[in-house]
Amino acid sequence: MSSTLQPAPATEAVKRPGRWLALSVLVLAVLLVAVDATVLGLATPYISEDLDPTGTQLLWIGDVYSFVIAGLLVSMGSLGDRIGRKRILLCGATAFGALSVLNAYATTPELMILARALLGVAGATLMPATLALIRNIFHDPRERSLAVGVWGATASAGTAVGPIAGGFLLEHFWWGSVFLINLPVMAVLVLVGIRTLPESRNPHPGPWDLASVLLSLVGMIALVYAVKEAATDGLGATVLGTGLLGAAALYGFVRRQLTMPVPLLDMRLFRRRGFSGAVLADLLTVLGMSGLVFFLSQYLQLVQDRRPFEAGLAELPAAVGAVAAGLVAGRAARRFSVRTVVSGGLAAVGIALAALTALGQSTGYPVLGAALLVVGVGAGFSFTVTADVILSSVPKDQAGAASAVSETAYELGAALGIALLGSIVTGVYRDFTGPAGTPAAAHESLGAAVETAAHLPPHQAEALLAAARDSFVHGLHLASGAGAVVLLAASAVAWWLLKGQRLESAG
Repeated sequence: MSSTLQPAPATEAVKRPGRWLALSVLVLAVLLVAVDATVLGLATPYISEDLDPTGTQLLWIGDVYSFVIAGLLVSMGSLGDRIGRKRILLCGATAFGALSVLNAYATTPELMILARALLGVAGATLMPATLALIRNIFHDPRERSLAVGVWGATASAGTAVGPIAGGFLLEHFWWGSVFLINLPVMAVLVLVGIRTLPESRNPHPGPWDLASVLLSLVGMIALVYAVKEAATDGLGATVLGTGLLGAAALYGFVRRQLTMPVPLLDMRLFRRRGFSGAVLADLLTVLGMSGLVFFLSQYLQLVQDRRPFEAGLAELPAAVGAVAAGLVAGRAARRFSVRTVVSGGLAAVGIALAALTALGQSTGYPVLGAALLVVGVGAGFSFTVTADVILSSVPKDQAGAASAVSETAYELGAALGIALLGSIVTGVYRDFTGPAGTPAAAHESLGAAVETAAHLPPHQAEALLAAARDSFVHGLHLASGAGAVVLLAASAVAWWLLKGQRLESAG
């Protein structure tokens, strides 16, 4: 176990037993987070019906997890470098399972938002620890690329397992059951991880600076909140003040890191072109895709009247494409180039999102399935290679903090995407013109409109659903178009910043 704390020759690392079994435990943590993220989208219509949230509360349920996790990832990644990545991973997994129970039994929108926020605290410990442990377990570059590919493929597989398992549960049980599927995964992870995972940490970590933690948390949450509220309600005094508070806190965080002997996050990492390019590519990619991902399940269920299990199966091509691409991404990047694979993948996703602007209420599945397959392949290539670039750019002692930066970009992109693109969908939807006597509640969300229609006379219900669905699809068109623009811009940025970047080869 102690050998993981010392540098090892590549040949010794290749022969070290147990590394692939350790990887299987790490990917369980990734599966845990991916499944939780995807089942929420499927459960949203049922949560809307049962808890009766407003449109704003529904968006908070969707993105508060990302807000909190984005604010804490760097702090938790750095904490893992200090106290031990295995320790923080196992503690975080245990907390994640326990908080999943709180999510399952939430009885009000406010409690659901709180439960999702607390889950974000636990989730912030998982992803940086898994990537950091991969960096420290796999010293051979080609093996590490394959391990990162498996890591990414598992995350993609989770996006398939989540909707399918969640769809089955939603058809047979209440919506809270989709969160309880985290419990057996967590139990296996903890019990097996105790025996198989090696401990690793930074041998000269320095103190865990609480002031830096608070500045990071306040800065991220305040800034993202301000963006979200500005996109929904415009720039008011409160929104502007919150945004300035967030910017000031992040400025203070950066200044503090530059003056500390051993910072929470070494800001010099961003001077490395490959590191910065990979992080920025991840942020823009997730921002462009997340609005679509959040509303896709609602489109499949509430617009096309698919059952939850069928909706889960309908999203399968994206996961299949991402798994396949992730497993060969490292080899492709070495054969062609990092920037070719990343930029090409992002461009493919952008084109697929542009194609989705033609979706209608009755669009056949082959069109949607083909677009999702392209999205999965492009994202699988891009995310796997950028993760490898980020891990390869730093010493293994800083792997936790570097991995946290990567995951922060991902979560921040998700939060901003749901806030900005989600606000486009919500804003367009609220303006639909229903038949006379349409209750105001129907304008809060499409789920509320479907629930309202169930209590109206047939002709009035049909008119209400037609108007609401048409408005929702129009909003989805605009969000998909905006996402396509972001992805194509991300492709151009990656082509420029990743010029000359190469993955390591075995020595």
